[in-house]
Order: sequence, then C-alpha cells, then structure tokens
Amino acid sequence: MTAQAPVTRKSGNAYSIFILVLTIYSLVLMAVLLLPLDPATRADVNIWDNGICIIFLIDFGMNMYGSRPKREYFVHQRGWLDLLGSVPSFSFIPFTALFRLCRLSRLGRITKMLQGQAGKDLVLDVLHNRGQYATFITILLAGMVLSASSILILQFEVGAPDGNIKTGGDALWWAIVTITTVGYGDFYPVTALGRITAVFVMFAGVGIIGALASILASLLVAPSSPDEAATGETSSVSVAASAVDPGSAAASAVDPGAAAASAVDPGSAAAIVAELSSLRAEIAALREALPADAG
Repeated sequence: MTAQAPVTRKSGNAYSIFILVLTIYSLVLMAVLLLPLDPATRADVNIWDNGICIIFLIDFGMNMYGSRPKREYFVHQRGWLDLLGSVPSFSFIPFTALFRLCRLSRLGRITKMLQGQAGKDLVLDVLHNRGQYATFITILLAGMVLSASSILILQFEVGAPDGNIKTGGDALWWAIVTITTVGYGDFYPVTALGRITAVFVMFAGVGIIGALASILASLLVAPSSPDEAATGETSSVSVAASAVDPGSAAASAVDPGAAAASAVDPGSAAAIVAELSSLRAEIAALREALPADAG
C-alpha cells in the first residue's frame, strides 16, 4: 500500500502577507515593551499584544486542522513554535513574554514561501484577487493605526496636568471616534505631540473609511455571469463587423427578405419545399376529380 503524501493547509498570498506583516508588528510591540513606559501605557501595549496572540492562535488552529497528518505541521514545519509564540502574556507568569521570540519561526516560514514565487506570479495574483488584498490591507491598517495611536496618545497625555486621557480604555475610545471622523469631544489631546498624533489619525481614518466603503460597494454589486459576458462580446463583435462593412448592413436594411432568407435553416427550407410539392399534387388531383363528378 502506497503511503499518502503529507498535506498542509494552503492559504492565499493575501492572507500570508497579512500574517507576515502582523508578525513583524507584534515583534515591534515586543520591542516597545522593553522601553521605560509608564504603567498605563505598558498595560495598553500588553492588551494589543494579547489581541494579536488570539489571531495567531486562530491561525495555528486552522493550520493544524488543514494538516494531514497533524505532525507534518506541528513537528516538521515547527508548528509548536507557532503555538508558543501565540501564548498570551500573563502578569502572574512573567517569562511568557519570552515566547514572543518563537514568532521568528512563523516569520521565516512565510518569507521563504513568498520568496519561492516569481515576482510576475505575485503581481498576477494581486491583479486577480484585488478584493482579498484590499480587505486584508484595510483591516491591517485599521488595527495598526488604532493600536499605535492609542499607545502614543496615552504616552503623551498621561503625564499632562490638564490631560483627560489617562487609561488605555480612554485612549482606545479616543482612537476609535477619531479614526471614524466622529469626534465626540469627550476625550481630546492637550499636548503638542498628542495633537500631531490626532492629525495623523484623522487623515488615516479618511483613507480607511473610503477603502471600506469601496470594498462594501464591490461586494454588493454582483459580477456579470459568463453567459452575459459572452453575449456582450458577441454584440461587440457584431457591431464591429457592421462598422467595418457598412455596405452589408445597408443591404440587409434595404432587402429584409434576403436577411430573413439567410436566417432560415437549410433543413427547414427543404421541408417547406417538400410540403409545397405535396400540396400542389393534391390540388392537381382535386382539379382532375371535379369534372368527373360534375358529368
């Protein structure tokens, strides 16, 4: 009996690039945690890092589910390192933050996979799957802007005497209402660096909201079916032929009988001729029989 070849989960390039950039961003957050931050900012960074851990855990579960046998991914592709790198950090277990270094394994695997593809194939994949790339990039940018802006605004505003953004929840709420261009005004920056951050979030929010609107519009508009596309191509060819040979079009308009005759099936024409011949024979027989009855 021939052993079956191992099977692993195959994901699209758009999703792979999404996980790749998210991995790099998580390593950046790990480096930020090494800086001398105030307790509120450090807690905010940990919240965002744990949120990324949840995404990595979901990715690990999907890879395990799509792997046959399971050890192909868990052992041969070092999936156990992905699992360790996805473990959230807990305050009562400080050394769990060191598991973040295991994310380098995921980074190297995805980078190697993308480098194995030709640049032309990657460009064609982007053109054929523009919707997927736009969706993943928009979600990624929205998450990065929200996390970076909430961390920065909290770092700039928490020490200001007249500041009103003091906790990670305040910073996240401010980032959400700012990126959506709502701006309730209940929380606002008072420092110069905080206001510069706010301007960046406002401009980024306009682009992100516009991208989301275009993605939703593309989902609501149904694509044309292949039959409709073929019909459209046929009509285009007919119009082009008429434009190339206007004499034939004019002849068809002058002599509609010729156009109708050309549209008749040859088999149908033969059947009509045979029917006409039989009718003529019957009429001739009737004419011969009429004088005999009269006499």
